[in-house]
Amino acid sequence: MNHSMGASTDEARRIAQLSQQIIGGIVADNSPEGSIKQRVVMATGNPQFIDLLRFCHHPTETGVAAIRRGAKVYVDINMVRIGISKDIQRLGGRVICELPDSDASSDQELTRASAGLLKSRNGLKDAIVVIGNAPSAAMTLTSMVNEGCKPALIVATPVGFVNAARSKELIRGLTIPSITTVGTQGGTPVAVAVVNGLIAMALQ
Repeated sequence: MNHSMGASTDEARRIAQLSQQIIGGIVADNSPEGSIKQRVVMATGNPQFIDLLRFCHHPTETGVAAIRRGAKVYVDINMVRIGISKDIQRLGGRVICELPDSDASSDQELTRASAGLLKSRNGLKDAIVVIGNAPSAAMTLTSMVNEGCKPALIVATPVGFVNAARSKELIRGLTIPSITTVGTQGGTPVAVAVVNGLIAMALQ
């Protein structure tokens, strides 16, 4: 597995290689799930995420297959979109963020991230949905799935103390394959690391 993170100089490659060796000792697991865990630990610098990640309904296999067939990836915020590797385009994939302008929604009870997901509803079938920041978006997505929306994979790692833990519990309660974190921890770097790990496996 290559975690070079775009290293382009000898010193950068040396540091990346040393980091891989250290993380390989922390996560001694060569399975697809282990590969994802290693990437998350590298992205966050936090070995605790080994025990916080949850994989439900064979999500790595499902995610890799979806990426290989050129599935679209819908994300909750632009920071997630920017972080996802452009290598996904080599397989025909595209990363989409439908985040509306602050005054674009007439429903003042919706967050912008939730409004963006609702706007994307017709495109979510067989797509990958990635929520790295907004618990509200994860809760909205749960309702959408219960109403019949069927994405191929959900990656949900929202962070925070208001609804973050609960929103991810709701995602894990669905029959849709998912990769989530437990509790209040997570965030954009975790979601991006998960998706980039899937992209790397899809390109192998």
